Amino acid sequence: MDEDNLNIEIRRFLKKVGITSQREIENYIRKKFAEGSLKTDQAIEISMVLSTKDDDLINTVKETIIIK
Repeated sequence: MDEDNLNIEIRRFLKKVGITSQREIENYIRKKFAEGSLKTDQAIEISMVLSTKDDDLINTVKETIIIK
């Protein structure tokens, strides 16, 4: 296995996930803030699930974001 290629492919995937996820989270927060259902100093819980098609890999990352 070409370790350098593997690293490049994983980084490419993670970059796409990071950029897309940030946009989606920002849009969600802006929408909820504009609707009035989210206010300053409130927190939202978010999670990201990483999985493979065969479900041999499932990893969930959870975080709380506090709106300032």
